[in-house]
Amino acid sequence: MCGFCGFTGQIATPGEILEKMKNKIIHRGPDSGGSHIDDGIAMGFRRLSFLDLEGGHQPIYNETKDMVITFNGEIYNHQEIREELEAKGHVMGSHADTEVLIHGYEEWGEDILQRLRGMFAFVIWDKKNQSMFGARDFFGIKPFYYTIVNGNLIYASEIKSILEHPDVKKEVNPVALENYLTFQYSVLEETFFKGIFKLMPAHCFTFKDGKMDIKRYWEPVFEPDHSKSLEQYVDEIDAAMQDSIQAHKIADVEVGSFLSSGVDSSYVAACFHGDKTFTVGFDYAKYNEIDYAKALSEKIQIKNHSKLISEQEYWDSIPSVQYHMDEPLADPSAIALYFVTGTAAQYVKTCMSGEGADELFGGYNIYREPHDLLPLTRLPRPVRKGLGAVAKKLPKMKGKNYLIRGSKDLQERFIGNAFMLNEAERERILKHPTGKFNHMELTKPFYDKVKDLDDVTKMQYIDIHFWLIGDILLKADKMSMAHSLEVRVPFLDRVVFDVARKVPTEYKVNKENTKYAMRQAAHRYLPDMVAEKKKLGFPVPIRVWLKEDKYYNIVKEAFHSPAAQEFFKVDEIMKYLDEHKAGKADNSRKIWTVYMFLVWHKQFFEDAA
Repeated sequence: MCGFCGFTGQIATPGEILEKMKNKIIHRGPDSGGSHIDDGIAMGFRRLSFLDLEGGHQPIYNETKDMVITFNGEIYNHQEIREELEAKGHVMGSHADTEVLIHGYEEWGEDILQRLRGMFAFVIWDKKNQSMFGARDFFGIKPFYYTIVNGNLIYASEIKSILEHPDVKKEVNPVALENYLTFQYSVLEETFFKGIFKLMPAHCFTFKDGKMDIKRYWEPVFEPDHSKSLEQYVDEIDAAMQDSIQAHKIADVEVGSFLSSGVDSSYVAACFHGDKTFTVGFDYAKYNEIDYAKALSEKIQIKNHSKLISEQEYWDSIPSVQYHMDEPLADPSAIALYFVTGTAAQYVKTCMSGEGADELFGGYNIYREPHDLLPLTRLPRPVRKGLGAVAKKLPKMKGKNYLIRGSKDLQERFIGNAFMLNEAERERILKHPTGKFNHMELTKPFYDKVKDLDDVTKMQYIDIHFWLIGDILLKADKMSMAHSLEVRVPFLDRVVFDVARKVPTEYKVNKENTKYAMRQAAHRYLPDMVAEKKKLGFPVPIRVWLKEDKYYNIVKEAFHSPAAQEFFKVDEIMKYLDEHKAGKADNSRKIWTVYMFLVWHKQFFEDAA
C-alpha cells in the first residue's frame, strides 16, 4: 500500500516539484520513496512495505527500461501470473507484485486487467510510444485523481498532491457542492476542485499527445440464478470467503482485523486466524460496541485492542479528518474510522475489514423497503401519487412518511444509502445554486442498466456505483492511510462477487433479516447473537451533541464564517441548527453535511492560504 504522483510535460525544476508532490502523501508511504524523471515525464512514489521488504522499491522497470511503473495496492494472485510470465520468458528482478503488472502489460496490453485479483491503481509510462497507461481496480478500493493542464497530465493518489503542481489552480467546484448536499459525499467524476477528476472504478486510460482516452474494462453484473438451493449458496459463499480471506492474508508483516458488533467484520475476524482485532466506541450506552467485540474476541481467542473515543477527541479530530479526506464527506462514522485505524496502526501495518458485504449480499436495512412498501406499490401509480400528495398535507403522524415514500417510484426515493437535502432544500440554502444535475439525472443511467431486475438488486447496483465508491471506500482508504495503515477488504473480491451476483433476492432480504444467505454462512463461525445482529452502521451520537451548548456554538460559529457567507444563506442554515437544538426536528444529518463542507473548505482554502 503506497501513494504515487507524477506529471508529463516540460517544466523547470521537475525534481523539486515532484518532491513537493511526494511529501504531501508521505503518510501513504513513510517507509521509502522513489522517483523517475526523464524528458517529459516525472513519476514519484511513496512506499509502505508488505511484500518483498528488501526489494520491490518503486518505480520498477522492465528489462529494457523503456517501461516504468508506479503502483498502489495489492495483487493477490501475483504468484500465478508471475509463473505464467516467466514461462513466456519474462525476467523478474524482485518478488514484488508490482512486477507482474508491468510485465503483464508488456505481454497482454490492457488485457492484463482481466487477469488481476486485488485492489490497485497504477500508471505505466511507455517511453517508446511516449504514452501512459493507467487503471483503477474493479470496485474503487484504491483512489486515482488526475487533471489535464495545457495538454499535460498531472495525477496522484490524493488531490492534495496534485495541488502542489504550479500549473494547477485551486478553485471550488460549485456543482460538486450542490450534489454533495444531497448525497453527503462527492458524487461526480469532477471533484470539489474544479478541473480535477477521479478515474472511476473499473476504468483504464491511455494518455498520449495531450489526449486522455478512458474506457471501462469491467462491470459488476447481477444475474440471479434460482436453480440452486439456499444451502448450496451458503456453501459457495463460505468457500469464496475462506478463499478470499486467505488470499488477503498474504503479507510479510502481521495482519490484524477490525471488529465491530456486526456480522461483516465478525465473520472476517473469526475466519482470518490472526492475533489481533481492533474496536472503538463512545462513552454512550447505545454508541459503544466495545463490549460486544471483546466478548467475541474472547470466544474466537483473538486479543482485542479497543479505544473509547471522548467527545473532545472526536471534535478535535474533525479538521484532520477532512484534510485527509481530500473532499468533504458528511458521514460521522468516518471520524470513528480515523480512530480505529489509528489504534490498529500502533500494532500492525495492515488490517482486514468488512466493507462491501452489504452491497454484495443485500445488507442494508433500507433494502427491506420494497417488501415493506408492497401494499402501496401494488396500487396503480396515479392512486399512489394521490395518496402521497394527501399525506404531505397531513400533520406529523404515524404512517405519514410511509405513504409519502410509497407514492414515489424507486428511482425517485433511492439514490444510495444516504439522502440529505432534496433539490428544493438545496436551492433554499445555497446562495448561488447552479441547477445542474438532480439526483435522478445522475442515477438514471445506472437504473436503466438494471431495469429488468427486482428492486432490491437495483438498490444494490446503485449503491455499488455511488455509496460504496463515494463514502464507504473513500473513508476506508483515506482514514487508514492517514495513519500509514493498509486496509484490505476480502468481501470486495472478484471470486466473492462471482458468487454474490447470482444469489436470488429471497436469499438476501426477507421478513426476518438482511444478508440472509451470508448470515447463514457466518453462523458456522459466530454465535447466533452476532450472526443475526441487525445492521447498525457505525453509531455516532451526533444528534445528541448538537443539542449541547458547547457543540451548538462550535457549529454556529462555522455557520457565520466567511465561507458560509460565500456559499450559503446563513439565516436558512441557522434554521436547521436552531430547530434541532429546540427539539422541533432532527436536522443532525443536514447540519453535519453543511458543517463538514465548511471544515473542509477551511483546511484547503483558508488555513492553506
